[in-house]
Amino acid sequence: MSDLLLEPGRTLGVVGAGVMGTALLKGILDHGLLLPKQAWAATKTEASSIEVAGSLGIRAVPAYESWVPSAGILLIAVKPGQAAKVIEKLKLSGLREDTLLISVLAGVTTETFETLLGRPQPVIRAMPNTPCLVGHGVTVYCGGKGVEARHLAIAERIFHSVGQAREVEEHYFNAITALSGSGPAYMYLVMESLADAGVRVGLPRDLAMTLVAQTMMGSAKMVQETGRHPAALRDDVTTPAGCTIGGLLMLEDGKIRSVLARAVEEATKIVEQLGKSKS
Repeated sequence: MSDLLLEPGRTLGVVGAGVMGTALLKGILDHGLLLPKQAWAATKTEASSIEVAGSLGIRAVPAYESWVPSAGILLIAVKPGQAAKVIEKLKLSGLREDTLLISVLAGVTTETFETLLGRPQPVIRAMPNTPCLVGHGVTVYCGGKGVEARHLAIAERIFHSVGQAREVEEHYFNAITALSGSGPAYMYLVMESLADAGVRVGLPRDLAMTLVAQTMMGSAKMVQETGRHPAALRDDVTTPAGCTIGGLLMLEDGKIRSVLARAVEEATKIVEQLGKSKS
C-alpha cells in the first residue's frame, strides 16, 4: 500500500503559499507524503511563484483555477478576511465535494467555512505556528461536520511532518492561537531582552544570543523530556542565597506572570474578532 497522501491523479494545493503555506509544503515533500508533481501552490505574485517553484520544485502560479478540479486536498493559508472570496473562487473553479479543505485561518471556524460552501464538504481547521519552518512546530486541529476519521488521519500526517500535532475541541482554538500561534513572538521578545541584558553586563552580543537561545531550547526540552513541572525544575536551579533567587525576585517585582497572562488574554480577544471580519 502506498504511503502517499493521495492516489495518482489527485493533487494537494496550497492557496496562499506564504511563510506557513510553504513551510507545510516543505514538510510534506521532505517526508515523502507526496510526489512533487502532485503538489502545487497559489501565490500572490509572479515573483513569489518563481521563488516557491524554485525552492520546492513544484508548480506555482498566481492563477490556479485550472488546478482546483484535480485537488484531493487544499490547504487554505490566506488572511482570515479573505475566506469568503477564496471559497467562492474555489467553487467557481470546479471544487469537488470530496476534496478535503484544511484551513489555517486564525479565528475562522469550521461552521463559517461550511456556511460559505453551502454544501457538504470535509473541512478541517488547524492552527500551526512558525517553528514549523524548522520542523519543531506545534499544530492543533479539529474536524467539521463532514469530516471522517480518514480525513483527520491525513491532517495528523501533514502536521506531524513539521513538528507535533494534536486533535482538540474547536472551542479551544482562539485561546490556542493566542498561546502557541502567537507564542513564538513572546519567546523572541524574551530572548531579545535577555540577550540585551547579557550585553549590558559585558558579554559580546553574538555570545549572549547563543547562550540565550540554547538555554531556552534546553529548558523546553527539560520540561518535555522529564515530565516535571516547570516550578520544580526552577527550584533545582534556585540555591539558597544564590544569584538565581535574586534574579527571580526582580522578575516577580516586574509582574512577569501577570504581564504574560494579559498578553495571551488580549491576543485571544483579537483572534475572536478576526473570525468575525468579512467572513
